[in-house]
Amino acid sequence: MITLKTSDLNPVQLQNYLQYAIAPRPICFASTIDKAGHVNLSPFSFFNIFSTNPPLCVFSPARRVRDNTTKHTLENVLEVKECVINIVNYSMVQQMSLASTEYALGVNEFDKSGFTMLPSKLVKPPRVAEAPVQLECMVTEVIHLGENPGAGNLVLAEIKLIHIKEDILDGEGRIDQEKIDLVARLGGDWYCRVTKDNLFKVPKPLTTLGIGVDALPEGVRNSVVLTGNDLGMLGNIAAFPSAEEVDRVIILTEVKEVLDATIGDTFNRTRELHELAKHLLVGGQIELALKVVLL
Repeated sequence: MITLKTSDLNPVQLQNYLQYAIAPRPICFASTIDKAGHVNLSPFSFFNIFSTNPPLCVFSPARRVRDNTTKHTLENVLEVKECVINIVNYSMVQQMSLASTEYALGVNEFDKSGFTMLPSKLVKPPRVAEAPVQLECMVTEVIHLGENPGAGNLVLAEIKLIHIKEDILDGEGRIDQEKIDLVARLGGDWYCRVTKDNLFKVPKPLTTLGIGVDALPEGVRNSVVLTGNDLGMLGNIAAFPSAEEVDRVIILTEVKEVLDATIGDTFNRTRELHELAKHLLVGGQIELALKVVLL
């Protein structure tokens, strides 16, 4: 592993390492307006939600690394403390990228990128009609992080209205993670797409305390088969099964086959039981997998 001291790197090097490593990043597609009424539309991947009460997003139009200039978005929110954060999905990504072009002051990126301006209900900047979710926000504060090239400017945007397209909702009126088809920013020219095929769930250990990886037997923790993710799933179980529960899995066909085939061969018995447990984990049978590795 290499170790880099940030003070030894120039802003371009820092930007490269950090934007490739700290990813994927959600995209704030921000529409703003200046006092003269000029509309601006620009994407920012230094962005996330930081509070739900109050509902607050933060995005950062950083100073340009190459020449230390500031962006029209920053100048606009300092003049008119309002914005719309338009959420970007896959059907918008190419046009969104086009809107990031550094057009001259007064040029409307809605026109250049081909997006449709939709009047907002509360704030002056328009919404992007094509966006699956549009957040009308009041800018409560702008925090300048420095005057050097690459320095961020944190725009604290309090969400006042949320507009959601109905076709991305599930039967209970919640946003369906598969339907919204989000994209996220990586390093350089790279993006990623959140599709059904690459979605997965990890149960949150909120209502119960997991036993922890440290509570697993040493032979399980040092398994040549089970990965860190496998151990994490086993460690998330709330309690160890009883000895009687562990003994009962011996009658299962797949377990009995392993035991019968590895009589007198402790190493291969452990390995094959762990292989079976791994298969069970993939199928979501986590408690049964724990019983198998405890045999």
